[in-house]
Amino acid sequence: MTRLDLTREQILSFRRRAGALDARLPFGEESLRRAAWAGLQDSVPRAALLSIHARVNGAGPSAWEHPSLVQLWGPRFTVYVVAARDHAVFSLGTLPDAAKGRTRAADLAARLHAVLDGTRLDYAQAGERLGLHNANTLRYAAATGTVLLRWEGARRPVVWTVPAPAVDLADARGELARRYLRVFGPATAESFGAWSGTGPRGGAAAFALLGDSLLPVRTPIGDAWILAADEADVRRGGSDGVSGGVPGTGSGGVAGGVAGGGSGSGSGGPVPVRLLPSGDPYLLLQGADRSLVVPDAGQRGELWTPRVWPGGLLIDGEVAGTWRRADAVLTVRPWRRLSNVEREAVMAEAEALPLPGVEGRIVVRWGD
Repeated sequence: MTRLDLTREQILSFRRRAGALDARLPFGEESLRRAAWAGLQDSVPRAALLSIHARVNGAGPSAWEHPSLVQLWGPRFTVYVVAARDHAVFSLGTLPDAAKGRTRAADLAARLHAVLDGTRLDYAQAGERLGLHNANTLRYAAATGTVLLRWEGARRPVVWTVPAPAVDLADARGELARRYLRVFGPATAESFGAWSGTGPRGGAAAFALLGDSLLPVRTPIGDAWILAADEADVRRGGSDGVSGGVPGTGSGGVAGGVAGGGSGSGSGGPVPVRLLPSGDPYLLLQGADRSLVVPDAGQRGELWTPRVWPGGLLIDGEVAGTWRRADAVLTVRPWRRLSNVEREAVMAEAEALPLPGVEGRIVVRWGD
């Protein structure tokens, strides 16, 4: 099959549109679901909230607690916020293929269910009751789809059990791969295996499940795949400032908010700025995928550090620097000289961040 040639601009424009980063969506259940279409990593406390804020207009400090959302140990046993109706995708979709791994997950889940007996408990205490040397072992049970949690960040997670989803395992894995391709595509089976934690074999098996729904493409960093249904959207290139809705729902939304949500400032409108948190889907990349988003090797080293990653500063569709926060102070390190309009837009976006527990005005400090 002939491979479709895609440019960097086409790929990044598609990802921003698919990820609702060009234009914020109106607040509501469907918008929250779309923001979490590939899950929102929450391993850095309240990162998921800031990822929601970057995509959904009017998202306040408690947006991550919306009744339509849940927390769980998802891909790579990392804390994620996902739509409650998609819980099976992000749990069963990560269940190990090997019999040994599945047995361990099922056994832990059954034992945890018996210990909790319908209650909620600090996961360290739950681990002690199960006789585990390390309570983190409980994470393996989450892949059964029967374990949910609540993690405040400053405290240890509280866990409880729920009925097993009535979803076929292959369907869950295939849907997880489709979500990945929609948000991270073009992509490979190997990159999906790494992101999902299912490994090379799991990634290959998932892509095999998708069969004819995949379309081969050639990118500046090598051959990859997209969903055939996304071909027209990927070909578009550029950005029109309007984000589509959750695939299959027909819902959509137009930007709003202090920093604006349009596709560019060429028309004299507001400069679109997003302060993406550590682990945001747009930045949750490995290997060569990083060079597509940030071509400069030195800048890649500043964004994807060996330790805790900083957040990424997105201006007019390009990652233009990093940021970190200490209480109410944001230190922004741009990689180029920003115009006065851009600096004002960054400060407006910072002041609009829905940071729980932070009183007073957010202060922006500019790093070297």
